[in-house]
Amino acid sequence: MPKVEVCLSPQLIHLFDLKGKIAVVVDILRATTCMTTGIAHGVAEIKPVATLEECRKLKGMGYFTAAERDGQKVDGFDIGNSPFSYMEDKFKGNKVATTTTNGTLAITKSTDADEVIVGSFLNLSTVAGYLKSQGKDVVIHCAGWKGNYSLEDTLFAGVLYELLQQDFESDSDAAHSALTIYKAAKGKLLETVLESSHAKRLEKHNIIKDIEFCVKQDVYDVIPVLKNGSLVKK
Repeated sequence: MPKVEVCLSPQLIHLFDLKGKIAVVVDILRATTCMTTGIAHGVAEIKPVATLEECRKLKGMGYFTAAERDGQKVDGFDIGNSPFSYMEDKFKGNKVATTTTNGTLAITKSTDADEVIVGSFLNLSTVAGYLKSQGKDVVIHCAGWKGNYSLEDTLFAGVLYELLQQDFESDSDAAHSALTIYKAAKGKLLETVLESSHAKRLEKHNIIKDIEFCVKQDVYDVIPVLKNGSLVKK
């Protein structure tokens, strides 16, 4: 039976052997929510990069650019890190390069895996169904916040593990902890996420609408997958 593991921060990913496994990268607030939304709304590809400099250089190479640091859009880039920005018609069929505080770093640190896919509450059931169909070991890689643990990403890890339990096994304390936390929050997911430290940081920027959207489940049936350094529709 394949296994599920949970990595609670990119700072810990070096402890995991990703070879032969599928890495599911999650940054609920808000990078992987944006990526899922963008692919669902017809963005041709999303290129995650670690630094502002890398993203800036791609602007002259046919990419729109998206950049966020500390929850805010960075000056000089086309958009920040709101999922609603990725719904704009001008991005349909086009390429977007993106860099964020946490999510894009987690993706770039997951590339030893056989496959890297993006998870969010928006595509939760689709991701679970795909993982079941593949039958490979899975590492759920939580982006966290600047190397630290984050509640919202752990909640996603918990519910995804719950959906996989009948077909996967786990000896990961992090996976069992995530499941326990999710079960305690079930039925009050938004309220729980709003109590998280990152949600409180984002609330200062008056983007409660983004947070509410980020916890909606099964809005889309797409999976962004990393191919040749860019996320495309699977």
